[in-house]
Amino acid sequence: MRLLTGTEEGIVTRLLDSELVEVAIDNDFTIPVLRREVVVVAQEEGNNFDRTTPDYRVGQVPGKNANASKKDKSAAKPVAARPAQPSLAEALAAVASSGAGVAKINTPAPGAKQAPAAKGVFLALVHQSPELLGVTLINNTEAEVLYTYGEETSTRPYRALAADKLGPKSTTKPLSFLHMKDFETWPAVIFQLLPHRLNGDAAYELLTKRQAFKASTFYSSNRPAPVIGKEAYLFQLDEKPAAAIEPEQLTQEAPAAPAPAPAKPAGVDAAALKAQLTGDAPAKPAAVVAAATPAPTGPVVAPPHEFDLHLEALRPNHKEDLSNTAILRIQLDAFEDALSRALATNMHEIVFIHGMGNGVLRKEIHRQLSRNKDIKFFEDARKEKFGFGATLVRLK
Repeated sequence: MRLLTGTEEGIVTRLLDSELVEVAIDNDFTIPVLRREVVVVAQEEGNNFDRTTPDYRVGQVPGKNANASKKDKSAAKPVAARPAQPSLAEALAAVASSGAGVAKINTPAPGAKQAPAAKGVFLALVHQSPELLGVTLINNTEAEVLYTYGEETSTRPYRALAADKLGPKSTTKPLSFLHMKDFETWPAVIFQLLPHRLNGDAAYELLTKRQAFKASTFYSSNRPAPVIGKEAYLFQLDEKPAAAIEPEQLTQEAPAAPAPAPAKPAGVDAAALKAQLTGDAPAKPAAVVAAATPAPTGPVVAPPHEFDLHLEALRPNHKEDLSNTAILRIQLDAFEDALSRALATNMHEIVFIHGMGNGVLRKEIHRQLSRNKDIKFFEDARKEKFGFGATLVRLK
Protein backbone atom coordinates (compact mmCIF):
# COMPACT_ATOMS: atom_id res chain seq x y z
CA MET A 1 0.00 0.00 0.00
CA ARG A 2 0.94 3.67 -0.17
CA LEU A 3 -0.28 6.79 1.55
CA LEU A 4 -2.81 9.01 -0.16
CA THR A 5 -1.03 12.23 0.86
CA GLY A 6 2.55 10.93 1.07
CA THR A 7 5.19 8.93 -0.79
CA GLU A 8 5.70 6.16 1.77
CA GLU A 9 4.90 2.55 0.83
CA GLY A 10 4.62 -0.47 3.12
CA ILE A 11 2.50 -3.35 4.36
CA VAL A 12 -0.49 -3.18 6.71
CA THR A 13 0.38 -5.43 9.69
CA ARG A 14 -2.57 -4.96 12.03
CA LEU A 15 -5.59 -2.80 12.98
CA LEU A 16 -4.97 -0.47 15.95
CA ASP A 17 -8.56 0.74 16.29
CA SER A 18 -11.52 1.67 14.11
CA GLU A 19 -9.62 4.59 12.56
CA LEU A 20 -5.92 3.58 12.70
CA VAL A 21 -3.86 0.80 11.16
CA GLU A 22 -0.21 -0.13 11.68
CA VAL A 23 1.99 -0.01 8.56
CA ALA A 24 5.45 -1.63 8.28
CA ILE A 25 7.87 0.45 6.16
CA ASP A 26 11.23 -1.01 5.14
CA ASN A 27 10.28 -4.25 6.95
CA ASP A 28 11.31 -3.11 10.46
CA PHE A 29 9.93 0.44 10.90
CA THR A 30 6.20 0.72 11.72
CA ILE A 31 3.99 3.81 11.88
CA PRO A 32 0.28 4.41 12.69
CA VAL A 33 -1.77 5.61 9.71
CA LEU A 34 -5.38 6.70 9.32
CA ARG A 35 -7.36 4.10 7.41
CA ARG A 36 -8.70 6.69 4.98
CA GLU A 37 -5.09 7.53 4.01
CA VAL A 38 -4.29 3.97 2.90
CA VAL A 39 -4.36 3.08 -0.81
CA VAL A 40 -3.73 -0.50 -1.95
CA VAL A 41 -1.33 -0.49 -4.89
CA ALA A 42 0.91 -3.59 -4.58
CA GLN A 43 -0.15 -6.65 -6.56
CA GLU A 44 1.26 -8.92 -3.86
CA GLU A 45 -0.89 -7.28 -1.18
CA GLY A 46 -3.91 -7.56 -3.41
CA ASN A 47 -3.27 -11.29 -3.70
CA ASN A 48 -2.91 -11.67 0.08
CA PHE A 49 -6.19 -9.86 0.73
CA ASP A 50 -7.92 -11.61 -2.19
CA ARG A 51 -8.56 -8.30 -3.96
CA THR A 52 -8.01 -7.02 -7.45
CA THR A 53 -6.10 -3.80 -7.99
CA PRO A 54 -8.60 -0.89 -8.40
CA ASP A 55 -9.05 0.25 -12.00
CA TYR A 56 -9.60 4.00 -11.79
CA ARG A 57 -11.24 5.65 -14.76
CA VAL A 58 -10.17 8.89 -16.38
CA GLY A 59 -10.63 11.85 -14.06
CA GLN A 60 -10.86 9.75 -10.90
CA VAL A 61 -8.47 10.36 -8.01
CA PRO A 62 -8.02 7.71 -5.30
CA GLY A 63 -9.85 8.66 -2.12
CA LYS A 64 -11.73 11.64 -3.63
CA ASN A 65 -13.90 10.83 -6.66
CA ALA A 66 -13.07 7.14 -7.01
CA ASN A 67 -16.79 6.37 -6.76
CA ALA A 68 -17.82 8.89 -9.42
CA SER A 69 -18.65 6.11 -11.84
CA LYS A 70 -21.55 5.08 -9.60
CA LYS A 71 -23.53 7.99 -11.07
CA ASP A 72 -23.11 6.51 -14.55
CA LYS A 73 -24.78 3.14 -14.06
CA SER A 74 -24.55 2.31 -17.74
CA ALA A 75 -20.75 2.40 -17.61
CA ALA A 76 -20.43 0.52 -14.33
CA LYS A 77 -18.82 -2.86 -14.61
CA PRO A 78 -20.25 -5.78 -12.65
CA VAL A 79 -17.91 -6.78 -9.84
CA ALA A 80 -17.85 -10.37 -8.68
CA ALA A 81 -18.57 -10.82 -4.99
CA ARG A 82 -15.42 -11.53 -3.01
CA PRO A 83 -15.68 -14.62 -0.82
CA ALA A 84 -15.67 -13.81 2.87
CA GLN A 85 -12.40 -14.47 4.67
CA PRO A 86 -12.67 -17.27 7.26
CA SER A 87 -12.46 -16.29 10.89
CA LEU A 88 -9.84 -17.75 13.20
CA ALA A 89 -12.31 -20.20 14.72
CA GLU A 90 -13.55 -21.27 11.26
CA ALA A 91 -10.01 -21.83 9.99
CA LEU A 92 -9.10 -23.94 13.00
CA ALA A 93 -12.33 -25.93 12.77
CA ALA A 94 -11.79 -26.60 9.06
CA VAL A 95 -8.33 -28.00 9.66
CA ALA A 96 -9.44 -30.06 12.66
CA SER A 97 -12.29 -31.62 10.66
CA SER A 98 -10.03 -32.48 7.72
CA GLY A 99 -7.46 -34.22 9.93
CA ALA A 100 -3.69 -34.34 9.68
CA GLY A 101 -2.11 -35.37 6.44
CA VAL A 102 -0.68 -34.11 3.22
CA ALA A 103 -2.34 -31.23 1.43
CA LYS A 104 -2.94 -31.25 -2.28
CA ILE A 105 -0.45 -29.36 -4.40
CA ASN A 106 -1.85 -26.13 -5.79
CA THR A 107 -1.28 -25.83 -9.53
CA PRO A 108 -0.72 -22.18 -10.50
CA ALA A 109 -3.19 -20.77 -12.96
CA PRO A 110 -1.97 -20.12 -16.53
CA GLY A 111 -0.01 -16.89 -16.66
CA ALA A 112 0.60 -16.81 -12.88
CA LYS A 113 4.11 -16.22 -11.60
CA GLN A 114 5.82 -19.57 -11.09
CA ALA A 115 7.57 -20.22 -7.79
CA PRO A 116 11.30 -20.91 -8.03
CA ALA A 117 12.14 -24.62 -7.95
CA ALA A 118 14.54 -24.37 -5.01
CA LYS A 119 15.52 -27.80 -3.74
CA GLY A 120 15.19 -28.60 -0.07
CA VAL A 121 12.77 -28.80 2.85
CA PHE A 122 11.14 -25.53 3.90
CA LEU A 123 9.12 -24.08 6.74
CA ALA A 124 6.45 -21.85 5.18
CA LEU A 125 4.14 -19.47 7.03
CA VAL A 126 1.21 -19.07 4.64
CA HIS A 127 -1.58 -16.51 4.98
CA GLN A 128 -4.90 -18.18 5.82
CA SER A 129 -6.43 -14.72 6.26
CA PRO A 130 -4.85 -11.24 6.42
CA GLU A 131 -3.85 -11.71 10.08
CA LEU A 132 -3.66 -15.53 10.40
CA LEU A 133 -0.66 -17.62 9.28
CA GLY A 134 -0.53 -21.39 8.92
CA VAL A 135 2.71 -23.23 9.82
CA THR A 136 3.37 -25.55 6.87
CA LEU A 137 6.17 -27.96 5.93
CA ILE A 138 7.16 -28.11 2.22
CA ASN A 139 9.22 -30.96 0.75
CA ASN A 140 10.72 -29.88 -2.55
CA THR A 141 13.03 -32.90 -2.91
CA GLU A 142 12.82 -36.27 -4.64
CA ALA A 143 12.92 -38.20 -1.33
CA GLU A 144 10.31 -38.82 1.32
CA VAL A 145 10.84 -37.05 4.65
CA LEU A 146 9.88 -38.44 8.04
CA TYR A 147 9.28 -35.47 10.33
CA THR A 148 8.26 -34.44 13.83
CA TYR A 149 7.01 -30.98 14.76
CA GLY A 150 6.96 -29.28 18.15
CA GLU A 151 7.04 -25.86 19.78
CA GLU A 152 9.17 -24.28 22.50
CA THR A 153 8.16 -21.37 24.74
CA SER A 154 9.72 -19.62 27.73
CA THR A 155 7.37 -21.48 30.08
CA ARG A 156 7.50 -24.90 28.42
CA PRO A 157 10.77 -26.32 27.02
CA TYR A 158 9.14 -28.51 24.36
CA ARG A 159 5.70 -29.69 23.29
CA ALA A 160 5.33 -32.30 20.54
CA LEU A 161 2.46 -31.50 18.15
CA ALA A 162 2.74 -33.64 15.01
CA ALA A 163 4.65 -36.46 13.34
CA ASP A 164 4.13 -37.96 9.89
CA LYS A 165 5.71 -38.84 6.56
CA LEU A 166 5.79 -36.25 3.75
CA GLY A 167 6.14 -37.40 0.16
CA PRO A 168 8.37 -35.78 -2.46
CA LYS A 169 7.17 -32.51 -4.03
CA SER A 170 4.33 -32.12 -1.54
CA THR A 171 3.26 -30.05 1.45
CA THR A 172 1.50 -30.66 4.74
CA LYS A 173 -1.72 -29.09 5.85
CA PRO A 174 -1.19 -26.35 8.48
CA LEU A 175 0.46 -27.93 11.52
CA SER A 176 -0.48 -24.95 13.74
CA PHE A 177 -1.58 -21.33 13.43
CA LEU A 178 0.10 -18.06 14.40
CA HIS A 179 -1.59 -14.67 14.65
CA MET A 180 0.24 -11.56 13.51
CA LYS A 181 -0.89 -9.53 16.53
CA ASP A 182 0.88 -12.04 18.83
CA PHE A 183 4.19 -11.87 16.96
CA GLU A 184 6.21 -10.92 20.06
CA THR A 185 5.07 -14.09 21.88
CA TRP A 186 5.32 -16.59 19.02
CA PRO A 187 6.92 -19.89 20.07
CA ALA A 188 10.06 -21.22 18.46
CA VAL A 189 9.24 -24.16 16.16
CA ILE A 190 11.35 -27.32 16.19
CA PHE A 191 11.47 -29.83 13.32
CA GLN A 192 13.24 -33.18 13.18
CA LEU A 193 13.78 -34.43 9.62
CA LEU A 194 14.89 -37.83 8.35
CA PRO A 195 15.16 -38.30 4.54
CA HIS A 196 14.10 -41.71 3.24
CA ARG A 197 14.11 -43.38 -0.17
CA LEU A 198 12.30 -46.66 -0.73
CA ASN A 199 14.86 -49.26 -1.89
CA GLY A 200 17.55 -46.61 -1.53
CA ASP A 201 21.17 -47.54 -0.89
CA ALA A 202 21.91 -44.99 1.88
CA ALA A 203 20.74 -44.23 5.41
CA TYR A 204 20.82 -40.65 6.71
CA GLU A 205 21.44 -38.95 10.01
CA LEU A 206 18.58 -37.19 11.81
CA LEU A 207 18.47 -33.44 11.17
CA THR A 208 17.09 -31.18 13.95
CA LYS A 209 16.23 -27.53 13.22
CA ARG A 210 14.99 -24.89 15.68
CA GLN A 211 13.52 -21.74 14.10
CA ALA A 212 12.73 -18.63 16.14
CA PHE A 213 11.25 -15.47 14.62
CA LYS A 214 12.64 -11.93 14.80
CA ALA A 215 11.06 -8.82 13.29
CA SER A 216 14.39 -7.78 11.75
CA THR A 217 14.45 -10.80 9.43
CA PHE A 218 10.88 -12.07 9.34
CA TYR A 219 9.29 -9.65 6.85
CA SER A 220 12.21 -9.90 4.43
CA SER A 221 11.63 -13.67 4.19
CA ASN A 222 8.39 -13.18 2.24
CA ARG A 223 8.91 -14.68 -1.25
CA PRO A 224 7.40 -17.24 -3.65
CA ALA A 225 7.35 -20.69 -2.11
CA PRO A 226 8.05 -23.87 -4.09
CA VAL A 227 5.38 -26.55 -4.61
CA ILE A 228 2.44 -24.44 -3.33
CA GLY A 229 2.95 -21.68 -5.92
CA LYS A 230 2.10 -18.71 -3.68
CA GLU A 231 3.79 -16.11 -1.48
CA ALA A 232 4.87 -17.22 2.01
CA TYR A 233 7.33 -16.38 4.75
CA LEU A 234 9.90 -19.01 3.83
CA PHE A 235 12.73 -20.59 5.86
CA GLN A 236 14.89 -23.46 4.59
CA LEU A 237 15.36 -26.18 7.19
CA ASP A 238 18.08 -28.21 5.45
CA GLU A 239 20.70 -25.58 4.57
CA LYS A 240 23.12 -28.29 5.70
CA PRO A 241 21.67 -31.50 4.19
CA ALA A 242 21.49 -34.63 6.31
CA ALA A 243 24.73 -36.62 6.05
CA ALA A 244 24.62 -40.14 4.70
CA ILE A 245 25.74 -42.88 7.09
CA GLU A 246 28.58 -45.00 5.71
CA PRO A 247 27.71 -48.72 5.27
CA GLU A 248 30.60 -49.80 7.49
CA GLN A 249 29.19 -47.68 10.32
CA LEU A 250 25.92 -49.57 10.13
CA THR A 251 27.69 -52.94 10.42
CA GLN A 252 29.94 -52.00 13.32
CA GLU A 253 29.23 -53.90 16.49
CA ALA A 254 30.00 -52.81 20.01
CA PRO A 255 33.26 -54.34 21.29
CA ALA A 256 32.65 -57.49 23.28
CA ALA A 257 33.12 -57.07 27.01
CA PRO A 258 36.01 -59.10 28.44
CA ALA A 259 34.97 -62.33 30.10
CA PRO A 260 34.81 -61.91 33.87
CA ALA A 261 37.37 -63.77 35.92
CA PRO A 262 35.95 -66.84 37.63
CA ALA A 263 34.82 -65.93 41.09
CA LYS A 264 36.08 -67.81 44.10
CA PRO A 265 33.49 -70.01 45.79
CA ALA A 266 31.73 -68.03 48.45
CA GLY A 267 31.92 -69.25 52.03
CA VAL A 268 35.07 -71.46 51.67
CA ASP A 269 38.02 -70.94 54.05
CA ALA A 270 40.98 -71.93 51.84
CA ALA A 271 43.53 -72.15 54.71
CA ALA A 272 41.34 -74.41 56.84
CA LEU A 273 40.52 -76.64 53.86
CA LYS A 274 44.23 -77.07 53.03
CA ALA A 275 45.03 -78.01 56.65
CA GLN A 276 42.38 -80.69 56.63
CA LEU A 277 43.56 -82.19 53.33
CA THR A 278 47.19 -82.46 54.57
CA GLY A 279 46.19 -84.11 57.84
CA ASP A 280 47.36 -81.21 60.00
CA ALA A 281 43.84 -80.58 61.28
CA PRO A 282 40.98 -82.82 62.33
CA ALA A 283 38.47 -83.60 59.60
CA LYS A 284 35.47 -81.58 60.54
CA PRO A 285 33.18 -79.23 58.65
CA ALA A 286 35.04 -76.20 59.90
CA ALA A 287 36.33 -75.53 56.40
CA VAL A 288 32.95 -74.19 55.32
CA VAL A 289 32.03 -70.93 56.99
CA ALA A 290 28.74 -69.14 56.90
CA ALA A 291 28.34 -66.71 53.99
CA ALA A 292 28.40 -63.09 54.97
CA THR A 293 24.89 -61.72 55.33
CA PRO A 294 24.19 -58.24 53.92
CA ALA A 295 23.91 -55.49 56.46
CA PRO A 296 20.29 -54.53 57.06
CA THR A 297 19.24 -51.34 55.33
CA GLY A 298 16.99 -48.77 56.94
CA PRO A 299 13.66 -47.65 55.47
CA VAL A 300 13.67 -45.10 52.66
CA VAL A 301 13.03 -41.62 54.02
CA ALA A 302 10.85 -39.30 51.95
CA PRO A 303 12.48 -35.97 51.03
CA PRO A 304 10.87 -32.67 52.11
CA HIS A 305 8.11 -31.35 49.89
CA GLU A 306 10.24 -28.28 49.05
CA PHE A 307 13.78 -29.52 48.36
CA ASP A 308 16.43 -26.76 48.27
CA LEU A 309 19.31 -27.45 45.84
CA HIS A 310 21.42 -24.44 46.77
CA LEU A 311 24.93 -25.45 47.87
CA GLU A 312 24.62 -23.72 51.25
CA ALA A 313 21.50 -25.82 51.94
CA LEU A 314 23.11 -29.09 50.84
CA ARG A 315 26.44 -28.47 52.62
CA PRO A 316 25.94 -25.84 55.33
CA ASN A 317 29.47 -26.25 56.76
CA HIS A 318 31.47 -26.46 53.56
CA LYS A 319 34.50 -24.21 53.32
CA GLU A 320 36.39 -25.63 50.36
CA ASP A 321 36.60 -23.64 47.14
CA LEU A 322 34.66 -25.67 44.55
CA SER A 323 34.51 -25.14 40.79
CA ASN A 324 31.20 -24.53 39.04
CA THR A 325 31.35 -28.03 37.56
CA ALA A 326 31.83 -29.60 40.98
CA ILE A 327 28.97 -27.58 42.47
CA LEU A 328 26.67 -28.60 39.60
CA ARG A 329 27.57 -32.27 40.13
CA ILE A 330 26.73 -32.03 43.86
CA GLN A 331 23.38 -30.38 43.08
CA LEU A 332 22.44 -32.93 40.41
CA ASP A 333 23.36 -35.86 42.69
CA ALA A 334 21.14 -34.39 45.40
CA PHE A 335 18.33 -33.86 42.88
CA GLU A 336 18.51 -37.46 41.60
CA ASP A 337 18.57 -38.86 45.15
CA ALA A 338 15.59 -36.75 46.26
CA LEU A 339 13.59 -37.66 43.15
CA SER A 340 14.24 -41.40 43.58
CA ARG A 341 13.21 -41.23 47.26
CA ALA A 342 10.07 -39.28 46.35
CA LEU A 343 9.10 -41.97 43.84
CA ALA A 344 9.93 -44.79 46.27
CA THR A 345 7.74 -43.29 48.99
CA ASN A 346 4.79 -42.61 46.62
CA MET A 347 4.85 -38.84 46.97
CA HIS A 348 2.37 -37.03 44.73
CA GLU A 349 4.51 -33.98 44.08
CA ILE A 350 7.78 -32.29 45.04
CA VAL A 351 9.20 -28.79 44.48
CA PHE A 352 12.89 -28.41 43.58
CA ILE A 353 14.28 -24.97 44.45
CA HIS A 354 17.17 -24.41 42.02
CA GLY A 355 17.32 -20.61 41.84
CA MET A 356 17.74 -18.45 38.74
CA GLY A 357 21.52 -18.19 38.24
CA ASN A 358 22.64 -18.80 34.67
CA GLY A 359 19.93 -21.40 34.08
CA VAL A 360 22.29 -24.38 33.66
CA LEU A 361 20.94 -26.32 36.66
CA ARG A 362 17.31 -25.63 35.68
CA LYS A 363 17.86 -26.81 32.10
CA GLU A 364 19.60 -30.01 33.24
CA ILE A 365 16.82 -30.77 35.74
CA HIS A 366 14.14 -30.21 33.08
CA ARG A 367 16.07 -32.40 30.63
CA GLN A 368 16.17 -35.30 33.08
CA LEU A 369 12.51 -34.85 34.06
CA SER A 370 11.40 -34.89 30.42
CA ARG A 371 13.00 -38.32 29.96
CA ASN A 372 11.58 -39.90 33.13
CA LYS A 373 8.47 -42.01 32.49
CA ASP A 374 7.44 -41.82 36.14
CA ILE A 375 6.84 -38.06 35.88
CA LYS A 376 3.29 -36.96 35.17
CA PHE A 377 4.31 -33.39 34.31
CA PHE A 378 6.48 -30.55 35.59
CA GLU A 379 6.17 -26.77 35.48
CA ASP A 380 7.45 -23.59 37.10
CA ALA A 381 6.36 -23.47 40.75
CA ARG A 382 4.36 -20.62 42.29
CA LYS A 383 5.97 -17.50 40.87
CA GLU A 384 4.64 -15.30 43.68
CA LYS A 385 6.68 -17.41 46.13
CA PHE A 386 9.70 -18.65 44.16
CA GLY A 387 9.79 -16.44 41.06
CA PHE A 388 11.27 -18.52 38.25
CA GLY A 389 13.68 -20.28 40.61
CA ALA A 390 11.72 -23.46 41.37
CA THR A 391 10.13 -26.36 39.50
CA LEU A 392 7.02 -28.26 40.59
CA VAL A 393 7.09 -31.97 39.69
CA ARG A 394 3.93 -34.12 39.69
CA LEU A 395 4.64 -37.84 40.09
CA LYS A 396 2.57 -40.71 38.72
